[in-house]
Amino acid sequence: MPADFSKLSFLVVDDNSHMLKIVRTILSGFGVTKIFEAASGKEALEILRGENIDIAILDYQMEEMNGIELIKYMRDETRMENPFIPIIMLSAYSEKTRVIEARDTGATEFCAKPVRAIDLYRKIGVIIDRTRPFVRTSVFFGPDRRRHDPDKYKGPERRSDDEATPNTA
Repeated sequence: MPADFSKLSFLVVDDNSHMLKIVRTILSGFGVTKIFEAASGKEALEILRGENIDIAILDYQMEEMNGIELIKYMRDETRMENPFIPIIMLSAYSEKTRVIEARDTGATEFCAKPVRAIDLYRKIGVIIDRTRPFVRTSVFFGPDRRRHDPDKYKGPERRSDDEATPNTA
């Protein structure tokens, strides 16, 4: 049975109006009715300050403030009221280094362009069904980057449970 996304609000950020329309159409097809659009990082921050956003979808490559810079700003608790917003990075530049950079900056998921509805649906589903706890270290704040069962790892690099920050959003 398909998930019900109708109560979720989305922010889509892309400086390409055609891409905004494509993502809006896909989300509408999923039953989403609350879709906010921004053509720049600055515009996105204004929307984030005024609206209750459940999931943000950001383009990687934008003028002025790119997606990585926007994620850094969004994850900064001193600047944002809710740094726990799930973020899907959307990019035509999907080589491994960019995916790792997005993950290490605090993106929750990464989806390659050209975006397919099924891929975006799965990414949203993962965010909803398998929420990862947030982790705070001296160099990182964001969703736990590990996708495996952390209880199975008992090695010397295992973090203690106090290092994970519960998602209170």
